[in-house]
Amino acid sequence: MTIYNFLVFAAIATIAVLVDLFAQNAKTMTIGRAATWSAAWIALSLGYAGYLYKAVSPETAHLFLAGYLLEKVLSVDNLIVFIAVFKYFKIDGSGPLQHRILYFGVIGAVVFRAIFVGAGSLLLVAGPWADLLFGALVAFSAYKMLSGGDDDEGADKGAEQANNWLVRQARKLYPVVPRFVGEHFFVTAEEARAAGATDEELATGRAGGAGGAGGAGETAKKAVRYMTPAFVCLLTIEASDLLFSFDSVPTVIAVTRKPLVIYAAMIFAVLGLRSLYFVLEALNRFLVHLEKAILGLLFFIAGKMFLHAANEILHWPGWDISPNQSLMVIVGALSIGVIASLFATREGKDA
Repeated sequence: MTIYNFLVFAAIATIAVLVDLFAQNAKTMTIGRAATWSAAWIALSLGYAGYLYKAVSPETAHLFLAGYLLEKVLSVDNLIVFIAVFKYFKIDGSGPLQHRILYFGVIGAVVFRAIFVGAGSLLLVAGPWADLLFGALVAFSAYKMLSGGDDDEGADKGAEQANNWLVRQARKLYPVVPRFVGEHFFVTAEEARAAGATDEELATGRAGGAGGAGGAGETAKKAVRYMTPAFVCLLTIEASDLLFSFDSVPTVIAVTRKPLVIYAAMIFAVLGLRSLYFVLEALNRFLVHLEKAILGLLFFIAGKMFLHAANEILHWPGWDISPNQSLMVIVGALSIGVIASLFATREGKDA
């Protein structure tokens, strides 16, 4: 891709991210509004694919679409974790606090993907051995999904995430007040008292209530500022997205080795992540077989990377999976997952 193509992507991505971050904050996100925004972001992504088809090459457009679809569908699994985390912290989806946390989550997603794409592209200099490494990472991600089984207790997933290493370390370093204080991530002792925190809670830095954001911190008798459960929730969301980036970047790299195409696919998939969250929150109980489709795709991508490594190292079996074939497999698997979910939902209603 030329400098001109890069500048076009940079301009479109910058404007789109700014719109995504700021234009959706004015009103409460209803399902209809979320669906409209999601459709608009998908249309923009398809339009960019059309631009690549004309301005660069059909193959580049197909690579972008394959990477975009993979990242988009993998983000569904990540958003399911988000739903569980918000339920655990009892943060209302119709309120501004959830919007604010998702706002910073989008910023973190953009930054994390830039870092991981850069690191992954550097690792590609190792040649086929990088394929083996990335293939193993993708296969391990699929194994984790497979061994996790069906878990209907979303709050349990949220509890697991809320007690991750990052959150535990944050509580050791900073006192936590056990009350939500508006949309604030940090508050003074006076603001905490005004929100209902007792002197005893402030003295010990406990986070006892607030939807389970509990756990004792270090003694904080002279603390000037306190972390609220909202910031603990944000740390949980960011930690989840960090792990998601670690899993998803090798998956998209399996489709294309062009760093700009990889990052473009990821950024366009991240666009509308907040609006997609609200759509998914409403439709989650209907998409019962989508995770199985994602699982199959992960094993397919891992096999594709192992096949490429075998061709490079062993010069066997001598055939590879083309971008068009990858795209057809991705679209086919997703279609089967959605159709199977619709039939399962209908049968459940009939029963």
